[in-house]
Amino acid sequence: MVVSENNQDGMRAARERLKRERELHKNREKRRRLLIVSAAVVGVLGLAAVVGVIAAGGGGKDEGSTAGGPVVAPSGAQGEDALALPAGPDGAPSTLTVWEDFRCPACAQFENVMRDTIHELTDSGQLRVRYHLATIIDGGMGGSGSLRAANAAACAQDAGKFVEYHDVLFQNQPPETEDAFADNERLIELAGEVPGLATPAFTECVESGRHDAWVAKSDQAFEEKNFRGTPTVLLNGESVFPQKDGEQLSPENLRKWVAEADRDKQRRTGQPSPAAS
Repeated sequence: MVVSENNQDGMRAARERLKRERELHKNREKRRRLLIVSAAVVGVLGLAAVVGVIAAGGGGKDEGSTAGGPVVAPSGAQGEDALALPAGPDGAPSTLTVWEDFRCPACAQFENVMRDTIHELTDSGQLRVRYHLATIIDGGMGGSGSLRAANAAACAQDAGKFVEYHDVLFQNQPPETEDAFADNERLIELAGEVPGLATPAFTECVESGRHDAWVAKSDQAFEEKNFRGTPTVLLNGESVFPQKDGEQLSPENLRKWVAEADRDKQRRTGQPSPAAS
């Protein structure tokens, strides 16, 4: 009987050891991916290099960052599995697909340089944007700020104010090593910078984590697509970050590329571009 119990104990220990080894491998892979998030950003947009920094002993996501429960997509979400948050007119000739993490420094650099140009192109009807949210910084550095901020942004989408709140989050991004967005009170405070967003409904949505499972599903989709890191930016399905056809991404080049795509579509369809209209 003692031998049998010892064997069972040994088998349990072996299973636990195998489980730990699998988790360590998964975490190492996440850290490897995060470290190449934006190594290519040197000189792009005239910015300094932005590289994801991981503590040598960094682990996976904290327990507080797990997302269970039903998947509740935000109002108006589009695309496969309703994982895209839209901006700009659906009928725009060109589509910009952006995968971002609200804790990602390179994402903030991209947004702070390109924001006005993207708004200009969406407002003129030349471009539609499909935003997708990821949580790779939580996975690489620990914490839950990526998840909490993404859930809050989805709550803003419910209120029809995603773009405005998205911009506020990147304008107020904390240092990568400070998980300030893990604090729901901070996220609710920042909603006060978007007129009409700081409502009891928004607060309840943020505090309850209504869209946590949806965010987790979006992050899973990001991993399954094997993108190198955030931001991942695609114009009409072609990568443009940090460059396209040897040309660096910049406000001027984005306008040029969108105009070229619009002219190409006009030639094929015979329909005038929105800007020409």
